[in-house]
Amino acid sequence: MRGLLAAALVCVAQIAGAQEETALADGALLRGLDKVSGAVHDIALRSGKSIEIGNLHVALGECRYPVANPVGDAFAHLNIQNVDTNDTVFKGWMIASSPALNPLEHARYDVWVLRCAMAETSGE
Repeated sequence: MRGLLAAALVCVAQIAGAQEETALADGALLRGLDKVSGAVHDIALRSGKSIEIGNLHVALGECRYPVANPVGDAFAHLNIQNVDTNDTVFKGWMIASSPALNPLEHARYDVWVLRCAMAETSGE
């Protein structure tokens, strides 16, 4: 029993140690897809700002990136609402390296995160 408990504690310690340090970016680069027309749009969006993609209102709360590898990944907190019904269709974190982990579920539009944007380095 003690061996099992010790193994469990080692696993928890490894998971806790695997978390990477992140930093806050000025904004994010998103990609929007209209599944009907096939139109693709890349959108630079600053934190705290929003934009409309078709009938979706997309608001970026913040974008975080790994300090050790700024271009390696992006974690963006998005709030996406249907303009016509004012229903929230997505609210949460999207991860650039794993877009299928927490995707937007919408019949016509797809939105995902490409990377964080830092004004001092990218001009976005």
